[in-house]
Amino acid sequence: MRRRDLLAGVASAGVVGAGAWAVSTTSLGGGYAPLTLETIAAPGSDAGEIRVPERGRVSFLDFFGTWCGPCETQMPALATSHERVADTDVQFVSITNEPVGTTLPPEDVAEWWAENGGAWTVAHDAEHELTERHDVTRLPTAVVLDAENTVTWSHTGLAEADRLVGAIEDAR
Repeated sequence: MRRRDLLAGVASAGVVGAGAWAVSTTSLGGGYAPLTLETIAAPGSDAGEIRVPERGRVSFLDFFGTWCGPCETQMPALATSHERVADTDVQFVSITNEPVGTTLPPEDVAEWWAENGGAWTVAHDAEHELTERHDVTRLPTAVVLDAENTVTWSHTGLAEADRLVGAIEDAR
């Protein structure tokens, strides 16, 4: 009986500690620390790295897959949204967590990107860290964060450009 009580106490302390950590990284002080993702050379995107989200700017994150039919359907609304916010201080990034560089060559992503009208930064979430932070389980998923890196809006599925731009504007 005592051993069970001890284990329950230790488990409870772990849950409370994990909860406190989650609160401290997502809400107190606004948002969470950015991650560094690899970017892919494609139209509108240079190969290199990007910090996502970027503190001090509104960030729009589009999670997609090259295999995802609805993601392809979403591209025109994303292109329109990008054009409408291009002259503002918004970080606009599309992110894939596909196995880029292993079973999926970066050139294939760049080709898909070009064929579907992509003209902004495309990044690779190789470790699925950003995908997991935003609990992305279906594609496409869009997430908007304010300048403090706090999520202000997220949506899974197709969305019209007006809805995407409205969510970005609401985060300002």
